[in-house]
Amino acid sequence: MNQLLNPLGLCIDDDQTVNIADYSNHRIMEWKYGATAGRVVAGGKSGGNRTDQLNYPTDVIINKERDNLIISDYMNERVVRWSRKNSRKRETMIFKIGCWGLALNGVGFIYITDYDKHEVRRYRIGENQGTVVAGGNGAGSGLNQLNHPRCVFVDRDHSVYVSDESNHRVMKWMEGAKQGIIVAGGEGQGNAFNQLSCPHGIFVDHSGTVYVADGSNHRIVRWNHGATQGDVIVVGYGPGNQSNQLNRPSSLSFDGEGNLYVSEDNNHRVQKFNVQKS
Repeated sequence: MNQLLNPLGLCIDDDQTVNIADYSNHRIMEWKYGATAGRVVAGGKSGGNRTDQLNYPTDVIINKERDNLIISDYMNERVVRWSRKNSRKRETMIFKIGCWGLALNGVGFIYITDYDKHEVRRYRIGENQGTVVAGGNGAGSGLNQLNHPRCVFVDRDHSVYVSDESNHRVMKWMEGAKQGIIVAGGEGQGNAFNQLSCPHGIFVDHSGTVYVADGSNHRIVRWNHGATQGDVIVVGYGPGNQSNQLNRPSSLSFDGEGNLYVSEDNNHRVQKFNVQKS
């Protein structure tokens, strides 16, 4: 209960409780603020496709309105919902999707990156038929394409931000747009300040600043709105397992006090940083 194995997506509750998609343990872990161990809140009964199992979950988000967890159960090709009050109350929301990243907006829609079909789809909660809102034109590097999208973030204007892993960029698709714009990276794979290498987790603040878990560069990079290059805000001395290093950061999120949380795939841990937001 005090370990993780390849943690990926994470989300932070109002009381600084961290929920973690513990990928290779086939479970979702909840760690209370200050705790030295977590507890299983979904899965944890080995990998499988029963209703009480998960199979390599990649992301988790909280639906506060209904007080449940929404989980991307990647190898089962489904998105599932687990009650936070009664772990036996669970259901499959969406079937047959190469689901990776998840996001909710404030008006009852869930956004899912389909890693296998190179697109982001939007679903109204309770419905199984989605609408493509980014990509959907096959794998490629065109502005109307994605290539293995990982994570997704939706802002107040319902614009969709996507970490486009194999294109080493972050794309923004405004609501209703037929193509996106590059807001981070897009200059080929590399570690220069205008480049990314296999980006994963993303977060966008109210000013439009984009925070990126720059996976293969083992760093967190901040790209201010309209910038042509980013600045490293967390380490960059990796890969390594010291407190000033990261090893394959996979997801990031902020709590209400502005603390930054980062999950590390290869270090099997989540770290918290106090960074100055722009």
